[in-house]
Amino acid sequence: MKSIIVSMIAAAGLMLAGSALAVDMPELAKKNNCTACHSIEKKVVGPAWMDVSKKYKGEAGAKAKLVAKVIKGGSGNWGAMPMPPNKLSEADAGTLVDFVLGLAK
Repeated sequence: MKSIIVSMIAAAGLMLAGSALAVDMPELAKKNNCTACHSIEKKVVGPAWMDVSKKYKGEAGAKAKLVAKVIKGGSGNWGAMPMPPNKLSEADAGTLVDFVLGLAK
């Protein structure tokens, strides 16, 4: 009986931990078709946003650099596939970059 209770508590803890780690793609990213090339945890055409977050974590000026990259596009940082320019306001690009940079805790 005691082992059943311990197992149930452990299972409940794992379920809570799993749901705490789950992050949904922001609506802004869906609306602007970011999901065509990016996902949060897996490389699609472009890098996984978690990988971007880890690469730039703690780097001074990372937000400004990434906002410019989102708006103007570019290539060379994550392979041969270029990122096309995006018609986003600086504020919307900043919101997305804040989300991405916040993934790596």
